[in-house]
Amino acid sequence: MKSYHPTTPSRRHMTTITYKGVLTRGEPHKALTRGGKRHVGRNADGRITVRHKGAGHKRLYRELDFMYNKYDMPATLESVEYDPNRSGFIGVALYRDGERRYVLVPQSMKAGDTFTVSEKAELTVGNRVPLKRVPAGTFIYNIELKPKGGAKLVRSAGSFAEVLGIHAGSVNVKLPSSEVRRISENAWASVGAVSNEEYKLVNIGKAGRSRWMGIRPTVRGSAMNPVDHPYGGGEGRQGRGTRRAKSAWGKPTGKGQKTRRPKKYSNVHIVSRRKVGKRS
Repeated sequence: MKSYHPTTPSRRHMTTITYKGVLTRGEPHKALTRGGKRHVGRNADGRITVRHKGAGHKRLYRELDFMYNKYDMPATLESVEYDPNRSGFIGVALYRDGERRYVLVPQSMKAGDTFTVSEKAELTVGNRVPLKRVPAGTFIYNIELKPKGGAKLVRSAGSFAEVLGIHAGSVNVKLPSSEVRRISENAWASVGAVSNEEYKLVNIGKAGRSRWMGIRPTVRGSAMNPVDHPYGGGEGRQGRGTRRAKSAWGKPTGKGQKTRRPKKYSNVHIVSRRKVGKRS
């Protein structure tokens, strides 16, 4: 982590990630980029479905390969790059046939290293294999939910899942949330953990830096009027006045309350629910 001299009050606690010595390239590979309009929290109808998003620096989108469908063909990592659209580092992978693709870079992997997507690949960092070949206790990332469906789980900076064991054609995987989930043994995953593990230690330091990142201000419910939030109203500063925490729409939030839909389609795959609340 990089800290700064306290030249201003906001600079006093600000920290950033040390990119020097980690990233090997500044400009992205142009053939694997595209423009586009960010959704900034809006759905297809243009309505805000996720609040507190908008503006921020313009971002060039890097097209990452999450399918990993070039089997039994070694690839060399040409670079390690920053991606403004995600928390982990990315890199250009050059396959033996000459094709280049952006991939998510794991921890300890650097430019010049090689990896393979194969059922017979060794269980080394970066290699991609079916879950049935991964022994218990191994850390994995870029996990598929369905065979050949593309990586969907564990893709953010510093995250990893742990294989617990195989049972009746399924593999029990402990996810970063502490949830234990059954996944088909024929689904694929990459060995290792996602790079940029210091990401969670960053102190943004000032409101302006949040705005650069496209994060808009969040107003406390207790500062609103009663018509706008269940916590609103009262003379002066008031507590929330309700026994359980809830959102602006009356739905339960945090503090050990269950928020998952009782009839969610994937409930049958969950072996152990995630642990909620503060974890040591």
